[in-house]
Amino acid sequence: MGAQVRGRRWRVVVLGLAAVYFVVPLLSSLEFSLRKPGGGYGVANYLAIATDPVLLEALTVSLEIAVITAVLVLVLVVPTAVWVRLRLPSVAGLLETATILPIVVPPVVMAAGIAFVQANLNTPLFNALFSSPISALTPFYVVLAVPFAYRAVDNGLAAVPLRTLVEAARNLGAGLPTALLRVVLPAIRSAVLGSAFLTLALVLGEVVIARILLYTNTFPVAVVVVGQSQAGVSVALTLASLVLTWLLLLLVSFAGGRRRVS
Repeated sequence: MGAQVRGRRWRVVVLGLAAVYFVVPLLSSLEFSLRKPGGGYGVANYLAIATDPVLLEALTVSLEIAVITAVLVLVLVVPTAVWVRLRLPSVAGLLETATILPIVVPPVVMAAGIAFVQANLNTPLFNALFSSPISALTPFYVVLAVPFAYRAVDNGLAAVPLRTLVEAARNLGAGLPTALLRVVLPAIRSAVLGSAFLTLALVLGEVVIARILLYTNTFPVAVVVVGQSQAGVSVALTLASLVLTWLLLLLVSFAGGRRRVS
């Protein structure tokens, strides 16, 4: 009994220290973002975010890139992971190794290679590709997001009787695409949403490639640029993006919880 009480006390102490470690910096950032230049506190920095057309345009561009990237990643990853588990389980290890490669290569190295291509291959195709941040950054963000999305989807597939579900759907007359869309996807909904969330977080936080390629009208680069002249607005932007990320994570958890209850 005494050991259990001591164990609970240690858990409370550890959780309390962890809460202080995470909460104190957030509260300090919130206090700093609410400061007025002339003294006192207010929401001027947050109003500046909502009224600054440059920041709003950068956020819109990054959200468009994030949505397109998430869709492309899921279209690539989900059928591939399902096919490997059903038809080619022997190459699962090779595929997992291949998906690690984008993590091994640092983004700055990838950005340097992309910048070299951008500067030296002056063809209509590459000019059209690099003419917009959406068309230029999306393919490389897909490459960066695949390792995280593949593992999330693969873990989701491992938690369900995939072969049984597909064979039952096929026995009822469904083709493989129909079985994938109407049986497998609902079963791994939380994993798919988690992959989309990870992709969104990556796009909204990746600054190296966009900065080196001089696409300054993206949200991460805008945060850095604003921070050089308006520290309060930069901190407010960071907190706002963090709150948005938390809300998305809660949405993913809620969706997964509804699936388990049903």
